[in-house]
Amino acid sequence: MRLLFKKKPPKENLLLINEINKTKIALEAAYSNFENVVDPDLIDSCIYELNAVQNRYKYLIRQAKALDQKYC
Repeated sequence: MRLLFKKKPPKENLLLINEINKTKIALEAAYSNFENVVDPDLIDSCIYELNAVQNRYKYLIRQAKALDQKYC
C-alpha cells in the first residue's frame, strides 16, 4: 500500500537542504570570481576555491541521496 501523503521531512533533511542551497550560492560566487580575475595568483586561488566548493557540493548531494534512500 502506498501512502498518499508523506511524513514531514526530518529536521536533518531540512538542514541538509539548507546546506546544499548555501553551497550552490557559494559555487555561483566562486564561478563569478573566477570569471572576473586577471592576476595569476588570484586565478590559482579561485581554482582552489572552485574545487573545494564543488567537492563540498558533491558530498552534500551524496548525503541527500543516502538520506532519501533511508526514508523511502
